[in-house]
Amino acid sequence: MYKNLLLATDGSKLSDKAVTHAIGLAAKIGAKLNCLYVAPDYPEPMYLDGGSLNTVSRADYEAAAADAARKIIDKVSKKAAASGVSCESRHTISPSPSDAILHAAAKFKCDAIVMGSHGRTGVAALLLGSQTQKVLAHSKFPVIVVR
Repeated sequence: MYKNLLLATDGSKLSDKAVTHAIGLAAKIGAKLNCLYVAPDYPEPMYLDGGSLNTVSRADYEAAAADAARKIIDKVSKKAAASGVSCESRHTISPSPSDAILHAAAKFKCDAIVMGSHGRTGVAALLLGSQTQKVLAHSKFPVIVVR
């Protein structure tokens, strides 16, 4: 069975369901948990009338992303510890969260990925896409999707 799970979380309510599921699964089967938060890439400045509109520096953005990640990951780590589950936490910034998730699963030798599905349908799914769908389409690992 699984010995090393990757939990991808964005801190949303739906993602919290995946957190609960992953921790429960890891506790039942004695697996280690790797928690990953992927922040969106630094927003490129907008240019208007020859000037740029830059609301935050890259360094400030990275610091804010790290702070947000810490808050989300700390909650997961506390829940995992309360359930007796070993949990390592990581965060990164990436233009493609799905690629970052797949890269982390390979790098940390995970046997499965656990993540939530935002359940978009119709035009929203076509326009916005789904990181979960992208992970499912490209993963060499089993993916457990929590709705």
